Amino acid sequence: MAVSISKSILRSFGSLNVGRCISPFLSYQSFRASNDLCGHVFGNCLFSAESSSFVKGGAASLAYRRFSTSILTPGSSDGAFPSDLLSTKAVLTPERKIGLYQDLVIPVTNFHNEDKGLMVLAGDVFDVPIKKHIIHRVVRWQLAKRQQGTHSTKTISEVSGTGRKPYQQKGTGRARHGTLRGPQFRGGATMHGPKPRSHAIKCNKKVRRLGLKIALTARAAEGKLLVFEDLEVPTHKTKNIVNYVNQMENTKKLLLVDGGLINEKLKLATQNLHYVNVLPSIGLNVYSILLHDTLVMSRDAINRIVERMHTPINR
Repeated sequence: MAVSISKSILRSFGSLNVGRCISPFLSYQSFRASNDLCGHVFGNCLFSAESSSFVKGGAASLAYRRFSTSILTPGSSDGAFPSDLLSTKAVLTPERKIGLYQDLVIPVTNFHNEDKGLMVLAGDVFDVPIKKHIIHRVVRWQLAKRQQGTHSTKTISEVSGTGRKPYQQKGTGRARHGTLRGPQFRGGATMHGPKPRSHAIKCNKKVRRLGLKIALTARAAEGKLLVFEDLEVPTHKTKNIVNYVNQMENTKKLLLVDGGLINEKLKLATQNLHYVNVLPSIGLNVYSILLHDTLVMSRDAINRIVERMHTPINR
C-alpha cells in the first residue's frame, strides 16, 4: 500500500502539482527516489537530502529537519530564486505582544537620516506591561509637587486698619460691630482663606520608576521612540530643526533627550519652537513624555536611563 501511494506521489511530483504537505505515508526509499524530481521547497514544506520521515499511526514524525535562516533579497547571490521575482517591499511582521520583558532592537540614526547601526533596548525598561493607573498616580504626583503653594490671604489680625469700635453698641439702630476689618467689610479680612503650604502627595519610588518605564514602553510600542547616535547639529539655525520635524510623519510635538548637558547649538536652534523641547536624561519624566507624541533619545541618554532604572532604590 505504501508503494502504491509513493508511486502516486511521484506522479504528482513529476507533474509539479504539489500544494500543501498533507502527512502522506512515505517510506525512506520512495522519498530518496522522489528527491531527484522535486526541488528543496514545494508549497509550504521544506525538504532536504538528509530528511527522513517515519510513519506511526498515520502521522509522519520528522526525524531531522534543516531550517534555513538566510534572507533572500533582490541583491542576493543565491540562485534559488530569480531576483526579478522577489519583492522589494518591506516584509510585514506580526504585531508583537507588549509587556513580555523582551529586549528590543531599534535602528540608530541622526538628524541627517544616516544609518548608524542598531541598539538593543533593555526589555525590563522598554517592554513592561502597560498599567494606566500607575501613569495616573505618577502624573498626579508630578503636577501636585510642582505647585508653588505660595497663595496667601490675611486674617483679621493681619489686615491693616484700626481696631477701634466704629460706633457705640446700642442706640444707633444699626447692626452692632466691633471693628471695620471684619470679613463683611470692604478691605477686610478673609476667613478660612488659603495659606502657603505644600500640595505634594506621597508616591513611592517604585511607583515613580515604574511609571517612567511604562511611558517609555508605550512610546516604543507606538513606534514613536527614535534613537540617535548623538544630538549634534551643524549650526544653531532654527530652520534645520524645522525641516527635520516637517519630514517626520504624524509628529506634532517633539521631545529631544540627551545624556549630559544640552548642546548650546541645539538649545539655540529649538528655543523659538514651541513644539520642540530639549531635556537632559536626568530630567526625563512621565508628564513630559506624555505631553509630546514623539520621543528622540541619544545613545548616551538611553544608557543613562537604563543605568538609573537598574540602580537599587535607597530606602
